[in-house]
Amino acid sequence: MINFKTIEISDKKEIDKCLAGNTFRASDYCFTNLLAWKERFSTMFAIEKETLFTRFKDIDGYLCYMMPIGKLPLEKSIKLILDDAKENNIPVRMKGITRRMWICIEKAMPGMFNYIHDRDSDEYIYLTEKMISLKGKKLQSKRNHINRFKAENPDWEYFTITNTHELNECLKMLIEWEEINTEKNGKSLRYDYLASKAMLENFHELQLCGGAIRVNGKIVAFSVGEKLTDDTFVVHLEKAFGSMNGAYAIINQQFAEHEAIGYEYINREEDLGLENLRQAKMSYYPDILLQERVLTLIT
Repeated sequence: MINFKTIEISDKKEIDKCLAGNTFRASDYCFTNLLAWKERFSTMFAIEKETLFTRFKDIDGYLCYMMPIGKLPLEKSIKLILDDAKENNIPVRMKGITRRMWICIEKAMPGMFNYIHDRDSDEYIYLTEKMISLKGKKLQSKRNHINRFKAENPDWEYFTITNTHELNECLKMLIEWEEINTEKNGKSLRYDYLASKAMLENFHELQLCGGAIRVNGKIVAFSVGEKLTDDTFVVHLEKAFGSMNGAYAIINQQFAEHEAIGYEYINREEDLGLENLRQAKMSYYPDILLQERVLTLIT
């Protein structure tokens, strides 16, 4: 049996050791996301022979596993998952499996799993240079939104988040943002709020980087991210007041320019099946739509 336990901030060093050298560009394989979303997904982990095992409860209530990652041969680590599922009397279900992961699994254990596309979990990856320059006809509207923001807010400023005071300003804005959007959408954003709050409250311990836009002395947009792989930066969190024309466009562009420079790609994670979020992410024309799939045992 795999001895799963709840993830805590103190587990970062041990989990990061297993994730070191990861090249999959999938944002689930990142300590920050595992910790921040643990309330929503009841995320548990275990480490066996320097290999990370993760189990969580999906939004439909099913227990799922992620692909083990670490030093154990993949065949051995997946057999441990099969044994754990059998001992707990649950079906074997693995989520967040990219095509490259599937190739590795199929090579290790051919013909054992069904591979089903999960569009709502696909991740949006863009060339960093494109997100900074916004060149070309397709992104003209983004440049227009930014220019309008600058014209309407001549005293705007971007700054890199470095201290507790600035983080507290972001927390204050986050509370206001959640209240506005919960009222507007008529549904709770509680788990999104809790994940965002966890990132801000553990900002330094998680070794995150952040940036914000201030207008008239008040933060109106901020973003948080970090290194995901050697060539990819991941944006975990982006909040802006939608009532301000161009606020989202300018924090997106400025954050890329100041914090993601040096990385070839930016991963802006999935859309969760939310139509407005899907439209927003597609409007930047992703260079890679990282397909993620669900694996189930062939019976």
